[in-house]
Amino acid sequence: MKYISTNPTNGKILKKFFTLTQKELEATLKKSAFAFDINRTSTLTVRAKRLKALSILLQDRHQELAQIITLEMGKPITESIAEVIKCISACEYYAEHGITFLEDQPLNSPFTQSMIQYAPMGIILGIMPWNFPFWQVFRFAIPTLMAGNSVVLKHSTNVPQCAQSIEKLFKDAHFPDGLFQNAFLENEQVSQLIESDSIHGIAFTGSLRTGSLIAQQAGQSIKKTVLELGGNDAFIVLKEANLKEAAETAVRSRMLNTGQSCIAAKRWIVDKVVAEPFLALVKEAVSNLHIDDPQNPATELGPMARPDLRDTLLQQIQKSVAQGAKIEMGGHALSGQGNFMQPTILSNVTPNMPAFEEELFGPVACLIIADNDHHAIELANKSKYGLGAALWTTDLTKASRLAKQLQVGSVFINGMVQSNVHLPFGGIKKSGYGRELGIAGLLEFVNLKSIVVL
Repeated sequence: MKYISTNPTNGKILKKFFTLTQKELEATLKKSAFAFDINRTSTLTVRAKRLKALSILLQDRHQELAQIITLEMGKPITESIAEVIKCISACEYYAEHGITFLEDQPLNSPFTQSMIQYAPMGIILGIMPWNFPFWQVFRFAIPTLMAGNSVVLKHSTNVPQCAQSIEKLFKDAHFPDGLFQNAFLENEQVSQLIESDSIHGIAFTGSLRTGSLIAQQAGQSIKKTVLELGGNDAFIVLKEANLKEAAETAVRSRMLNTGQSCIAAKRWIVDKVVAEPFLALVKEAVSNLHIDDPQNPATELGPMARPDLRDTLLQQIQKSVAQGAKIEMGGHALSGQGNFMQPTILSNVTPNMPAFEEELFGPVACLIIADNDHHAIELANKSKYGLGAALWTTDLTKASRLAKQLQVGSVFINGMVQSNVHLPFGGIKKSGYGRELGIAGLLEFVNLKSIVVL
C-alpha cells in the first residue's frame, strides 16, 4: 500500500510514501520498547517538562503545520490554524495537571496502609483518522505519554505529511528517541500489531465497521481498547429557544471542517412551532457561506477530503430523497476541479432514511420536525450512535431535566458540541466506548495498581 498525499482542492498528487517492511516494523517496536523503559522510569515532573517544550514548539510552527493540514485534506486555513493551536491546550493541560492526577493516591481501608499507583501499560497503538489530523492524534497521544507509555501512530493513508510532521515535532522537542513514532502500515501489519505481545493497548478513531473489526481482534488478544466510531448528533431546538442564535450555531456546527466532523450537528430536531422560522434562518446563513480555495482566509467551506467521500454523500442524499426527503438547497457536487460540494439542507427527514439513520460525513444538514419536547428527545435517542447532542432552550430547568434523558456521551446546552481538554470525550452505543481528554482520558492506558500494607 502507498500512502498518497493528494491536494483535494485540485486533485494533484503531492507526495507518495511506502509502507514499512517487516524488518523496519520490528525495529520500530524495538525502539518503542526501549523508549517505554525510559518514559516509565521518568519522573512525572520530567514528563510534564517535555509536554511544555512541545507546546512551545507547536506555537512557533503553527502556521507552517496548518498549511500542511490544508494542503492534504482541504480544511479551511483558519480552521487548520485553530486545530494546531488546540493541540497546545492538550500539552499545557496535562503538563499542569498530569502530576496531580497521576500521583499515588492513599486510600481509606481496613489495612495498615493502602494506595493506588497509576502505572503505565506499555506500547500503545494509535489508529487515527484524517479529518482532524493533528488534534485527534494529540488528544490521544499526550495523556498516553504523560501516563508513562510509548506511542506508535498508524495515521490515515491520505494525510502522511501530517503524520511525519507530528513525529518530527516530538523529536525536535527532545522526547526520548522512539517514544512517539509514525509508522506507515499495511492493514495486515495493523492486524499483526494488534495480536502482538509487543502492543499493550489500542486507541482507534474512525468508522464503525473498522472499529468493530479492531475490537474483535483486540478482544481475542485481551487488549485494552478505546474506540470513537463517529456520531449522528442531534441539535435539538425547542419552542422557547433563542432561534437566531440557535440557527447560527446549527450552521456553524454542521459546516465546520466542511461537515467532516464526528460531533457536527447532523440532525436538526426542531419543535414544529418554530420549524418554519428556523428553516428560514438557517437557509439564509448557509447561502452566505463563502466557498473557495481553503488557502483563502475568508473561506468557510472548502473541498471534501476525498472524491469517494463526496460520492458516498451524494448517494445518501439521493436515497433519502427517493424515500421522501426534500432538498431545500444544495444537493449536488460543484463542477470543476477539486472535491467541492454544495452545502445542503434536507427537510421532511424521517426515521429509516439514510439521512436519519446514517452518519452523513459532509456539508449536509437534516431538518426533522418534533411534535413536542418528549418527541424531540425520542427522535434524538432513535439512533444507533450516541456521541453528543446540543439542546437549545431558555428554560434551564427544563434543559437540565431533558439533558439527563439523552443517550449520549456529552450534552451542550445552548451551545455547540465540542471536545475540550478539561472534559472526558467519547460516546456510547455504536459511537464506541472509553474516553479521551480530562482525567478520564489520562487513566485509560494505565494499570490501577493497589498496593497494601497489612
